Order: sequence, then structure tokens, then C-alpha cells
Amino acid sequence: MEKDYDSAKDNKSVAEEPSIGYLIGFSQTGMPYRLFESQTKSIPFTQGEWSDVLHLSERTFQRYKKENKRFESIYTEKILEIILLFRRGRSVFGSTKAFYQWLITPNVSMGDVKPYTIIDNTFGIKLVTDT
Repeated sequence: MEKDYDSAKDNKSVAEEPSIGYLIGFSQTGMPYRLFESQTKSIPFTQGEWSDVLHLSERTFQRYKKENKRFESIYTEKILEIILLFRRGRSVFGSTKAFYQWLITPNVSMGDVKPYTIIDNTFGIKLVTDT
């Protein structure tokens, strides 16, 4: 049986205080689009940027939104990793805006690539987190 989006568990803010069990639960069952939207509203990605990092076409992304479709676990894991990356970035840079600006600026220590361009996979997310 699918979880109801309006449950108290789904309304908890992943971006603020995720517990390991909470994250694992969504990585296994998938995240409904409305929950994705509420948990990522502070992340300044456009729909196109989300499509890029998740490797989903914009049309598919729009369908998820229209139908409040549940993201498959592989996409949910990446969404959760990016939420945690932004949480870390806010703590290091002091604001989401400053962290986002850093993400889209070529980084000398990363071979002059924009960190944003490598966060479409777990290894890139780890490298950006470590940097």
C-alpha cells in the first residue's frame, strides 16, 4: 500500500533535520512530487537543472508534477543527496544563494569545472562535499 502524501511523516522537512531512517524510507519507496517540491523549494534549481542532475527529460519531469508521481528510488536517492549537499553548503557558505553561486562558478581546484556539472552522480556529489 502506498503512503499518503499528507501523512505527518511526509510533511517533515527533509532539508532541515533528516533522520537516517526517514531518508532510507524514502530512498526505498520513492518520493511523491509534491513532497519533492516542498522539500526543495529553498534550492534555486530550475526545472531544467533538476532534469539535468536527475537525468530525466523535462517532459517526464512535468509529468511527475502533473500526476504527483512518485520518483523511483534511484531518483529519490539523488534528490536526497542534493538536499543534504545544499544543507552542508548553507552551513559552509552561510546561505543557499552563496552556495549556489559557488556551484555555478568554475573551480580551480576541480580543474576549472563548475561544481554543478558533476553533481549528477554520487561520486560528484561526494567530491563537491569534500571540496
